[in-house]
Amino acid sequence: MGVGSITHFCRPGPNTAAPPVLGNWSEIWRPKFWRGLYNRRVMTAASRIKLLGIARGALLFAAIGLAMAQPAVGYVGPGAGFAFVGSFLSLALAFIVGLASLLIWPFRVLWRTLRGAQGYKKAKVKKVIFLGLDGLEPTLTEAYMAEGKMPHLAKLKDQGQYSKLRTTYPPLSPVAWSTFATGSNPGKHNMFDFLNRSLKNYIPELASSRVEAPKKSIKLGKWRIPIGKPIVELRRKSKTFWSILGEGHVASTILRVPITFPPEKFDGKLLSAMCTPDLLGTQGSFQEFTTKGGEIEFEAGYRYRLVKNGDSYNGEIMGPGNSMKEDGAALTIPFVLTPNGRPGHAKLKLPDETLELQPAKTTDWVRLKFKAGLGVSVTGIAQFRIIETVPEVSLYMTPICIDPEAPALPISHPTYYATYLAKLLGDFSTLGLAEDTWALNERVIDEDTFLEQAYSICDEREKMFFSTLDKSKKGLVTCVFDTSDRVQHMFFRFLDKDHPAHKANGNGLVKYADSIEKLYKRMDDIVGRTMKYVDDDTILFVLSDHGFKNFHRGINLNTWLEQEGYLAAKDEPGAREAAYLRGIDWSRTKAYSFGLTGIYLNVKGREAEGIVDPKDAPALMQEIADKLTGLRDTERDALAVSKAYPKNVCYSGPYMRAAPDVVVGYNIGYRCGWDVAVGKVGTRIFEDNDKAWSGDHCVDPPLIPGVLFSNRPFEATDPGIEDMGPTCLSLFGFKTPAHMDGRDIRVTTAKPA
Repeated sequence: MGVGSITHFCRPGPNTAAPPVLGNWSEIWRPKFWRGLYNRRVMTAASRIKLLGIARGALLFAAIGLAMAQPAVGYVGPGAGFAFVGSFLSLALAFIVGLASLLIWPFRVLWRTLRGAQGYKKAKVKKVIFLGLDGLEPTLTEAYMAEGKMPHLAKLKDQGQYSKLRTTYPPLSPVAWSTFATGSNPGKHNMFDFLNRSLKNYIPELASSRVEAPKKSIKLGKWRIPIGKPIVELRRKSKTFWSILGEGHVASTILRVPITFPPEKFDGKLLSAMCTPDLLGTQGSFQEFTTKGGEIEFEAGYRYRLVKNGDSYNGEIMGPGNSMKEDGAALTIPFVLTPNGRPGHAKLKLPDETLELQPAKTTDWVRLKFKAGLGVSVTGIAQFRIIETVPEVSLYMTPICIDPEAPALPISHPTYYATYLAKLLGDFSTLGLAEDTWALNERVIDEDTFLEQAYSICDEREKMFFSTLDKSKKGLVTCVFDTSDRVQHMFFRFLDKDHPAHKANGNGLVKYADSIEKLYKRMDDIVGRTMKYVDDDTILFVLSDHGFKNFHRGINLNTWLEQEGYLAAKDEPGAREAAYLRGIDWSRTKAYSFGLTGIYLNVKGREAEGIVDPKDAPALMQEIADKLTGLRDTERDALAVSKAYPKNVCYSGPYMRAAPDVVVGYNIGYRCGWDVAVGKVGTRIFEDNDKAWSGDHCVDPPLIPGVLFSNRPFEATDPGIEDMGPTCLSLFGFKTPAHMDGRDIRVTTAKPA
């Protein structure tokens, strides 16, 4: 998240020296907000994402690489990345290692076979499958099953068991799936929100990972060669149940479970998911190229001007910054767009290929190569869609994903696994938040385009999942599908004719009224195909991390805290609208809010300018929680906050310092306001939500459980998502580790008669 506030607008032409930098965002889902979090320590406000790291051969490259450089793959990450530089020596070393691996391969296979057999000696089953359908809502699931619209889940319920599944405090995907992975509450795994705050300066920072550049570099004229290893750290703590299985020689394949970037090293295979950045280091920044004039501000993308040249239009794709050069200017790829006279038809000429664009059709993945110089290049993949050719011309490009065939960041374990999947199944989106929700919010794309994109990504996920099941005769297979979450976020408004987003977006109910129903049918079809891989020695769990509700109204907690006397805004122009808590007078503030989770106390000795005595903090937490519980929206005469909780009620463990001091459980229809998510003070407590992002799950956890289906009955009557890890370990004959809060739900493993 950046600290600057710069409006983005149409650029004057294709020769722009640098792309726009940090923008003026209003909520957590804005991908550029996350980019700034990564960049804060490693870039100036006027620079782009840097190509900052270099692998261990950097000094060798500096000494001899200029004389005999080989083609190399550049590595650009979220503010701090790697640059893998080739040399004759490194190629020779790779050849030797490869030859040695080939020679010892038979012995490795024999050893793994013998070792693997030991891992299953106490197992009650041979295989466990977790199929995660993010955000599947119990009330909708139950209704569609009763109407015969989800026959496979209905069959699974009849064969085994169905239950609602307790979620986490708060019910956010990064929190809940981290609890799924570790079997522990957030106080033990350190994930409480998408964001954390720096206790030194109050600046919000990405909670899930930390990426920092090497501290030193070598200057060679205008070139700069970073040396040393950058830091790429997963901030989620605690041990996952699949790493424990790996230690016991039980095979695991983990596909797209949130908060697995960067991937952990364990005896198994993993492809990262939520919070994996794009090639620019953001959580997904689209680019629009257009002839439209006028100033515009995008929350999560960039607009660039197309320049007319005869019958064609010139433009430039903006890539990551080139930190191999002193000025860090953006790497770019020029293109020529030529409409052919038929509406919606155009030819897109890139340096390495030419694409025929057709109306209402997105291209396949296109490989983009950004040349940094000195034999270093950076590749990513993106898709294009012509939006209009008359009277204006507009072209949409998805966020540039890290190339799975040549990953610029560690997105899988082993590192070659992403490449293996791409070679086997074709290119796929590697972005953690792959569906471009903000392009729809900004009306750069329409609902049809978004749905096509969402289901295309779902197709990619299905190929990975079922290919894995084809090859997995035993062990653990886990895959999470995000489509159910993303489509509900953007289309929940069509289940509610009174939703404020209808009027704001000018959309009727008819065309998209059954979008959610179609989504649930698609998820049920995936369940049906998965059931074909289930035999008497397999346990299948289908689960969601939380449910889903409408999001009518936002609550600006900082405004409420100010009115209650707990927060004071600075006495200066613009303070109330300043993001990232910059408008707060800390000398007079006892409590503040940002992110999606709750409220933090300004504690002396913990926060940089804290004023609350630590011994008074517990009473203050309880006081604020009591006042918030039952808060009513007087404009609507409705309950807005179901219950607020002091943190010790929700959490325990070594990471309580990072937790929100008061967790706010919103009532159905409410969530934190867009402004409070980035730490603005604001002026109104309640406001309508008129964005296409119209459904959410940031409500009181008891009001929004997930679902749990099993092909076998289980004994537990109130299962929680923290129970899934211990249950899986038990099924393979492992004891529940002391750090896990979850318990075995005691699945029946006796073979059916």
